[in-house]
Amino acid sequence: MITVLLVDDQPLLRTGFRMILEAQPDMEVVGEAADGEQAVAQTAALAPDVVLMDVRMPGTDGIEATRRIVAAGSAARVLILTTFDLDEYAFSALRAGASGFLLKDAPPEELLGGIRAVAGGDAVVAPSITRRLLDAYAHQFPDAHAPASRDERLSPLTEREREVLLAVAGGLSNAEIAARLVVAEATVKTHVGRILAKLGLRDRVQAVIFAYETGLVRASQR
Repeated sequence: MITVLLVDDQPLLRTGFRMILEAQPDMEVVGEAADGEQAVAQTAALAPDVVLMDVRMPGTDGIEATRRIVAAGSAARVLILTTFDLDEYAFSALRAGASGFLLKDAPPEELLGGIRAVAGGDAVVAPSITRRLLDAYAHQFPDAHAPASRDERLSPLTEREREVLLAVAGGLSNAEIAARLVVAEATVKTHVGRILAKLGLRDRVQAVIFAYETGLVRASQR
């Protein structure tokens, strides 16, 4: 059973999400919060698997709430809800530690699939959106012009792992990476797992951001 905390300042939206989620045999809504402050407290008290987090809320917003939840060492995964797919708030939330984001008008099956993916440790930012986000905000990364080989944070990775990380940062799925490298998809999944473990990253989204921060890939690369 996947336990979910709903965070949104609009009661009607929370009710709609609750109806959709509780109709699923593998999901349970364990609580609701109307702002970020409540979200942090409820996450600590209820320990949900997934926090479905709105970004724009009065008082403590979803970005700060996400940052505090992650900083507290919570095992809960934060899935951001946003109105626009290039919302600057969504990118900030990803950097704060969110495991991905979905549009508020996404169809129910996409929302449910996203929650299941996040609960399973995956990320739910579509590759095309990942590329557009990073292209739009790559200028914010301090190491964007430094040669990747000079960044010591990349040193734990083997050459093949760097190659896989570069492909992940380019928005390729495991299946696409497997086809490019002519290996089994399970092998790619193993590489991705090792990359996350070596670099101390939470998920695929954090790996993409890391690749840009270290200069391994830049916004001009597709």
